[in-house]
Amino acid sequence: MPPILQVRQLYKFFDKRQGAAPVLRDVNFSVEPGEFVCIMGPSGSGKSTLLHMLSGLDAPTAGSIELAGRNLGEMSDGDRTLLRRAQIGYVFQFFNLMPNLNLLENVGLPLAIQGRHPGDHTATIRGLLSRLGLEGKEHQFPHQLSGGEMQRTSIARALAGGQPLLLCDEPTGNLSQKAGAEVMAFLRQICDQDHKTVVLVTHNPRDATFADRVLFLVDGALDQEHALHGPKLAVERIHEQLAALHI
Repeated sequence: MPPILQVRQLYKFFDKRQGAAPVLRDVNFSVEPGEFVCIMGPSGSGKSTLLHMLSGLDAPTAGSIELAGRNLGEMSDGDRTLLRRAQIGYVFQFFNLMPNLNLLENVGLPLAIQGRHPGDHTATIRGLLSRLGLEGKEHQFPHQLSGGEMQRTSIARALAGGQPLLLCDEPTGNLSQKAGAEVMAFLRQICDQDHKTVVLVTHNPRDATFADRVLFLVDGALDQEHALHGPKLAVERIHEQLAALHI
């Protein structure tokens, strides 16, 4: 099967003045269907910018990104939006749940955006919430949940539309160690059991141990020499690589 993501010679400049340093420079990598890829780097290294470009929410200054075999840069805004809705689910650091909607309604939002009536898929939504340990909380609102429960709700929402690719931006950044480990274990599970593709950006070495492959973003460039491959990556090995890269 072709890669679900293919990135070639990607550059991003926010400051267009002569001599300005790029936020991302000559980034090249691919992600295979069903793979769990982690991109690590310190704050300000360009991780979130890269994730926004992978989804087509931000355009590169140069280079190309192919999502499901289609070049995002060659598509209209409307076609890019439709492709994103069909291919990508999102898991954010700050949950981004709608405070005035209960869990059933929050998880059903991607279906509504896709033009499907969430009420026709109540059994599926309930099944997702149950699988994530949220059975019995379907009619609660986000303010009634713990941080871990809110993040598990956001994962259910990311899965509800059936998209094959999940983009995860520091999904454990606001969680306790225990809740964060539970979230990462579930992301690993949906990759193994549901054959979803996961791209995770993080600075947390523990989170990176759940991935099949770890890439390191240093000063806007991917360091291919120090990339790690799983399974069962040891946190000590990740710390060694981070130290070698002075991250």
